[in-house]
Amino acid sequence: MTAGLFVSFEGVDGVGKTTQAERLRDYASCDGTETVLTREPGGTALGLAIRAMLLHGVRGADGTETGDIGPRAEALLFAADRAQHVSQVIAPVLRRGGVVITDRYLDSSLAYQSGGRELTLDDVRRLNMWAADGVMPRRTYLLDMDPAQSHRRLVHDEDRMEAAGDEFQSRTRRAFLDLAAADPDRFLVIDARGGVDEVWERIREDFDGLRSSQVSGSLPTTPATLSRRAGSR
Repeated sequence: MTAGLFVSFEGVDGVGKTTQAERLRDYASCDGTETVLTREPGGTALGLAIRAMLLHGVRGADGTETGDIGPRAEALLFAADRAQHVSQVIAPVLRRGGVVITDRYLDSSLAYQSGGRELTLDDVRRLNMWAADGVMPRRTYLLDMDPAQSHRRLVHDEDRMEAAGDEFQSRTRRAFLDLAAADPDRFLVIDARGGVDEVWERIREDFDGLRSSQVSGSLPTTPATLSRRAGSR
């Protein structure tokens, strides 16, 4: 795949992913670099149709709900959204050398389906690596916060995933942290309880390092090193 830079934002709902992703989009594009901010589910026209089902359930022709989506069907729908997203949006921009920033990606499936829904991690991983054609972010910013706190930030009615219950949300958070611990070179875990500007400075510093490494061909400063420098976890 290429010279582009692919970054994802992850975390439970309400931690501020969208705010920080928008800031990074504006920052990355200020020098004229092609920069695309996208999201999952819903980064394509097909994805929008899938997003409506995943977040709000399935309704019949008369508008009545037809029952909840089963865990395996849910995992397949997320994977279908991702396959289209990579093919139509992510891969073309990366091939042109641009920056892609996505609000959620493959790690959300691993955390929500294997952590929250308790499907098998290996099954969910294999399905989604196939759907994504192996395309993975260079950096994943995991904004971490207790779901009981982050959900108080939500300013809209809970969708289907947000309303799945406290135990589901706690399992999902734990799964995100386990994924980060298993892949410290890709993940940067940031305490999302800090102010918006404080969180942004951690992201900006790291992103500058990623860009510098692209230009020089050197290895970037690792998230673990940044965490020690900042005195955080």
